[in-house]
Amino acid sequence: MKKSQTCRAIAFAATAALCGAAYGQTPTAEALVSKLVEKGILTDAEAKQVMGEAAQTNRAPASKWKLNDAVKSLGLYGDVRFRYEYRSAENAPGSGQSGSTYYRSRLRYSVRVGIQGDLFDDFYYGLRIETGSNPRSPWVTFGDDTNPTPSAKNSDGVSIGQAFLGWRPATWLDLTLGRMPMPLVVTPMIWDADIQPEGAAEKFKCVFQDVDLFATFGQFLYQDSNSNNEFPAGNPFLLAWQLGVNVNISQDKALKVAPVFYTYTGFGQNNGLNQPFSGQGSGGLNPNTPGFNQNGINDLLILEVPAEFNFSLAGYRARIFGDFAFNFSGDNRARAAAAATAPAGNLPYPVTGQNTAYQLGLGYGNLGLVYGQTSKRNTWEGRVYWQHIEQYAADVNLLDSDFLEGRANLQGVYVAFTYSFTDAILGTVRYGYAQLINPKLGTGGNNSDLYILNPVNYYNLFQFDVTCRF
Repeated sequence: MKKSQTCRAIAFAATAALCGAAYGQTPTAEALVSKLVEKGILTDAEAKQVMGEAAQTNRAPASKWKLNDAVKSLGLYGDVRFRYEYRSAENAPGSGQSGSTYYRSRLRYSVRVGIQGDLFDDFYYGLRIETGSNPRSPWVTFGDDTNPTPSAKNSDGVSIGQAFLGWRPATWLDLTLGRMPMPLVVTPMIWDADIQPEGAAEKFKCVFQDVDLFATFGQFLYQDSNSNNEFPAGNPFLLAWQLGVNVNISQDKALKVAPVFYTYTGFGQNNGLNQPFSGQGSGGLNPNTPGFNQNGINDLLILEVPAEFNFSLAGYRARIFGDFAFNFSGDNRARAAAAATAPAGNLPYPVTGQNTAYQLGLGYGNLGLVYGQTSKRNTWEGRVYWQHIEQYAADVNLLDSDFLEGRANLQGVYVAFTYSFTDAILGTVRYGYAQLINPKLGTGGNNSDLYILNPVNYYNLFQFDVTCRF
């Protein structure tokens, strides 16, 4: 081999080694080649050839994805879940169908797939599709298709679960518009975890050493089904004002309290919202007609106070949590219910004082695992709480459709345990039991799972889930 060829080979090997840690040329590689030219080992032409060959060797393969220049990052996430579920409800005595029991036992699945990321100029975005069209459940039941042929797909639809745009112009301000993840600090006592509110939200935050102060305001469009009304006239909105504080007491102890106030505007829509809420059943059944309305949002002026205390216990994280809610217009809601059902003879007088809801519970282990918010191999979480929701205390259209069947005037206990077999595969067991609070009232609420009975005397729920997160 000629001397020049040997030198070129040495130079190429050195340059390629330096370039191997990154795609393309680096200043260090260029400095080395320049030094070889300076020593007379390489000519200028040979140096250019060596650098070109090194760059060609280390060039990254061309990407098949093309993102708009405004997109800073894009992340893919989601989950696939499978469930066996059993739920049953028994009618209350005197309901007209006393002692009758309605139950469902079924296999179900749900799929949620989304993208999220950052844009330039402090904007961010999110889009998620999911199975099911029910706002309180993405679950689809195996084999429930109306088409009688095997493995039909006419009930296995896909809907938009989230579609939002956000802006964080400063560390203390966050603005969001669209169908968004829940921006408020809440619990399943008032909000089903599957509900993604639509509208706008403004979040403010201020940090003082170990104390975080925050405020969140939400303007959520409840329904827009009347095309004759100009927006927003006649459209019901749910307005939320939340002020909260998170106090870091020590390295492993923190307290969060976040009271939120809800008001409702606009009642000119159909689908039962503009009819007085009754919550009563008719002959033991649960019709959603003007006299026995289950969806009305009249007379709701609610204060909710969720709180949690986080600490360490025996090497694991623990959380004592709770929630309290009071409807300041609850007695007016009761009087409207009595007036709506009195002609039918069901409720000739108002049962007032049924305006309170509360929850108290404990979580222990890898907190958030029960709700699929986190996962780590060979970790677990146990969670238990007691819940009490009186008939006129809350908006029944928002209640958790699993525990307590999305009904008011029920109280009971909820228990869940989750184990993470891998970083992606979770197994969860849940059990819920509830019973009637006030026998003079129905169990208001309209849920498609066990919609037929009212009032419910006893309710049981058992679920076993297998979840794959990605």
